[in-house]
Amino acid sequence: MSLRAKAELLRSLHAGPRILVLPNAWDVASARIFEDAGAQAVATTSAGVANALGYPDGEAIPAEEMLWMVERIARALSVPVSADLESGYGDPGATAEAAIAAGAVGLNLEDGTRDGESIRSVDAAAAAVAAVRESAERSGVPLVINARTDVFLRGDGSVEEAAERGNAYLAAGADCVFAIGVADRETIGALVGAIRGPVSVLARAGGPSVPELEALGVRRVSIGPWAMRAASSLTRRIGEQLLGEGTYAFADWQPYPDLNALLSRHEVGTDT
Repeated sequence: MSLRAKAELLRSLHAGPRILVLPNAWDVASARIFEDAGAQAVATTSAGVANALGYPDGEAIPAEEMLWMVERIARALSVPVSADLESGYGDPGATAEAAIAAGAVGLNLEDGTRDGESIRSVDAAAAAVAAVRESAERSGVPLVINARTDVFLRGDGSVEEAAERGNAYLAAGADCVFAIGVADRETIGALVGAIRGPVSVLARAGGPSVPELEALGVRRVSIGPWAMRAASSLTRRIGEQLLGEGTYAFADWQPYPDLNALLSRHEVGTDT
C-alpha cells in the first residue's frame, strides 16, 4: 500500500463508525505485537522511544534518532504508522518531511515548549501545525496531524482554553485534537461538544473504558508510554527477583518460536 493510501486510511479511521484505538509502540517488536493483536494502525510513543534509546523524555533525543526508530517500525508494519514527534524538534515543517520519508503517515505535534515548562501561544502553535500541513502537501502524502494541547497538564486548564486552541489548530490544518491529561467523563464530553473536529484522549487507569469513550463521542484513544512503562516495571521485578532471591518465577513470556515468527516478516516496505 502506498503512503498516500495509508494516510487516507488513517484519516478515515477517525471518522468512525468505531473509535480508533491506537496503541503506542517503542520498537519493532512491540509494534509487531500490537499489529498482530489486531491494531488497525500503530502510533509511536516519543517517551518510550527516547527511553529505549537511552534518553529521557522531552526532546532530549536527537530528531534523527527518533526518526530512525520510526522508520524501522514503519518498514516492519503493513498498517499505517503515526509518529509522536513532540513539538517538532525546532522545525516542525522539516520534521514532518523527515517523518514522511521515514514512512509515517500521521504525526503528533504538541503545543508545549521543548523544556516542558510552558505552552506556546495559540498563534505560534497554530503556525507549527500549518508548517506541518504545508510540508505534507508538498510531499503528496496527506499526513494526518494529531495536534496535542497541553493545557490540562498544567493543572489549571479549562475546556474553553482547550477548545480555543483545538479549533485554531484544526483551522490551521490539523485533523484531530489531542486533549492530553483529561480523564473525567464530564470534561471529555464537554470537549467533544466544543471542538469542531475529532477529539483524541490518552487512556488512563481509572478513566473511562474504550466503549465509554466511544459513547462520549471521542474518536481516537491512545496509551502513550504506558505499555513501555509496564514492560519496564516487569523488567525491574525480574531483575530484583533474579539478583535478590536468585529465582526465575517470572510472568509468562512469549515463546521463543512465536516471537521469531512474528518478526520474520520484518521489512514490508512502502511505495510513496
